[in-house]
This record gives sequence, structure tokens and C-alpha cells, in this order.
Amino acid sequence: MKSFHNVELLAKEKVFRDPVHGYIHVQHRIIMELIDSREFQRLRRIKQLGTSSFTFHGAEHSRFNHSLGVYEIARRICDKFVRNYPSQEKGDGLWDDDERLVTLCAALLHDLGHGPFSHTFEKIFNTDHEVVTIAIILSEETEVNQILRSISTDFPEQVASVISKTYPNPQVVQMISSQIDADRMDYLLRDAYYSGVTYGTFDLTRILRVIRPYTNGLIFDISGMHAVEDYVVSRYQMYMQVYFHPVSRGMEVVLYHLMKRAKDIYLDEDQEFIYATSFLEPFFKQNWTLADYLRLDDGVLTTYFSHWIDEVDPTLSDLASRFLNRKPFKSVRFDNTRDAERVKELQSLIQRMGYNPDYYTSTNNSFDLPYDLYRPGQISSRTQIEFIQKNGQMIELSEASAIVSSLTGQVRGDQRLYFPREITHGFSAGGVNLFDNLAEEFRSYIENEAIISE
Repeated sequence: MKSFHNVELLAKEKVFRDPVHGYIHVQHRIIMELIDSREFQRLRRIKQLGTSSFTFHGAEHSRFNHSLGVYEIARRICDKFVRNYPSQEKGDGLWDDDERLVTLCAALLHDLGHGPFSHTFEKIFNTDHEVVTIAIILSEETEVNQILRSISTDFPEQVASVISKTYPNPQVVQMISSQIDADRMDYLLRDAYYSGVTYGTFDLTRILRVIRPYTNGLIFDISGMHAVEDYVVSRYQMYMQVYFHPVSRGMEVVLYHLMKRAKDIYLDEDQEFIYATSFLEPFFKQNWTLADYLRLDDGVLTTYFSHWIDEVDPTLSDLASRFLNRKPFKSVRFDNTRDAERVKELQSLIQRMGYNPDYYTSTNNSFDLPYDLYRPGQISSRTQIEFIQKNGQMIELSEASAIVSSLTGQVRGDQRLYFPREITHGFSAGGVNLFDNLAEEFRSYIENEAIISE
């Protein structure tokens, strides 16, 4: 492996003031150049939490400051490893600091391919932010690629292989992507901070103290078990309380249907837009290029939404208004094994009220696996969290923690039916609900059939 010890350093360390980490420290010129690249600066215009800011109004932070945070945590881990676990000879399982630069670049660039309103956009246009991230890194047309190539001609491929998890050193891969990595540790702390909640807080300092390299990746000293345990529980709570919040999902459903309606109008030869949709047309036609993708951000889409309020199509106009003016769809929780027929009947009622079910009803499933251990034979297995005990033997986290054991392998979340809020809350006209009997039938059905309304 090529040595990167002589990579140019800045004449003076640069710092970014950060509310989560205090200071983010940059010593390498290449890191500063990557931060200043147009592809990385675009991340300032992509919200980290998408529609969650409609529920947690402080959650306006971006992929840009999250990416800086992941870089900073990776930098601190590298510093700790080179101080305490420097490799003495090839294959000893300790830290080779020649891996530092590829680690830091991968940490910084790992979210480069996120699109506007990330996951909703991916569902509509069949994009994959990880695939796009790799494409940005490997494309000779990007500033990021040109900067990476200044290190060596194969350096972009090395950085991309960390993102794709094919890089030969598992220590580097797991530092960026595993069940306890720099990415997850930063987004939990950052999302909790900006959301104004305490669920995602854990002892980062302690975890960074007990993490250590070994031949197969990363391991932790057993003395830090409770700090890691707290991290797993915090992650679970953030998913249940913030990421899966029903109101945020209600806004996401509106956004999904808004984009779906726009796409359907474009593909319908009998309809057309008043306003041009030039930036979105390659995605409607599914022939977009990387340059098309990089033109998009949250602001571009929001501008289109503002135009669409004035479009002729009443569904597009209505959904655009609902999204821009924060009118989330309401939801009821259901059990698909028990309530499938009931859900169909509710959707039928909604249609009888005059709503097109393709755009005004949706079932939304949000599930997460808080933690799992390695299971031989699984198609997609996770790298389990392991500790080294004082006697030198290893123990897996769920064996050491009764709390984590209760979460291990247990998928958590719920299924919801979403629909326009006014169906259950009504528009008043002299105290009379404009949906009258159908709305009352809908509400009674929910109450009598034990589908849970929230």
C-alpha cells in the first residue's frame, strides 16, 4: 500500500465551530479542498432530516454539517489508534496510519450522493444515494474526483471502495459503516441536538476511549460496555420517537404523492405544466445524468412546489399547498395481519368522499432493527459489536448486556394508513362538517374496529 505520510498539510490547522463536537479540525490540504468542492458545498442545501423539520422545527441542519461531524469522529479515532495501537509489523491487527487519509476522505464524502428530500426522492425516481456517491467520487467530471486524483490515480477507487464496503481493511470499513460507526454516532448526537430531544445522547467520549483495532475490524474494551449499551438504546429511542414520528411521515406521504402526481402529469400526453420543469424532466423520463442529479437540492424542489400551487391540475395544486403550508396527512396505526380488510374499507370510504386514493391514501411502514448479531448463512449479515475481556477472550454485546439482548433481532416500528386530516377533523361551515355522514362513518369505523387512531 502506498504511504500517505507525506501528503501536504495546511500551513495552519483550520477549524470549524460545531455545536456537537466543539471544533472540527482540518490539517490536510486535500480535506480542505474537498470541503470547498462544489459537490460537497451542495450538501449545505440538503436537509439532514428531510420532512422531520415540520415536526421538530429546530431540525434544519444539513448533510454538510453531518458530513463534517463524521469526518471529525473518524479523525479522533485515527488519532487515538496511532497513539495507543500503532502497527509494529504487517498483519499484527493494529493500526497502520497509512490508512488515515482514505479513512478521512471516505468519512467526509460518505453522504455526497444524497438527493433533495433524500429517501422520498429515491422512492419516486429509483435512485440510490450510495450508488450516486460512488459515481461522484469516480467521475472524472467532478471536482471531488480531480482532487482525489491529485493523491494518486487510483485513490478515488480506494475511497469509493470504503463506501461500497469492499476496501480490504475491515478497520477502515467498520469505522465508516457498521452497527457502531462514525456516521451513526454523529447523526444520533446531531439529530438529537437540533431536534431538541435527549433520546439520542450517549457518552461519545467514553466510546472513543474504549474503541480499538484488531485483525477483523473494530472491538471495544469490556470496561466500556455500558457506554456502548447506552448508544444502542439511544439509537432505538431516536428511531421510535424522532425518525418514525407519525407527523413527519405524514408530511413525507404528502411529498411522495406530490412528486408522484407531477411525474404522472408529465408522462400523460393529454396534460402539460404551465411552468417549465426542466430540472426534473430527466428524472420523469428516467434518463438523468450525474450532472442533472447535482443540479437538484431542497431549494430547487421547493421552488417547483411554489409554481405547482398555481398549476391547472387540482390534485397537484392541492398537494403542493399542503406540503408548503404544513398540512400533513393524519394516520391510524394498524396490524396488517389483522386489519388488511378494514384498511381496504377505509380506503373505499375515502374514495367515496371524492378523494383519489392514488394520491390521498397511503399505507406507510417504518421498521428498524436496533441491533443484531452475526448469523452465518444470512444473505445480508451485520458486523456484530464485540468486546475484549481482561482474560483476552471476546464477548458479543447481547451476551454482555441484558438490555441489548432484549432488542437483538427484534424489528421495531409500525404500519399506518394515511389520509387527509380534514376527514376526521372536518372543515367547519356554521358548525357543520362538510363530509357529514361519511366522515362520521369513517370515525366510527376506526373506533369500533379497534384500529388505533393517533
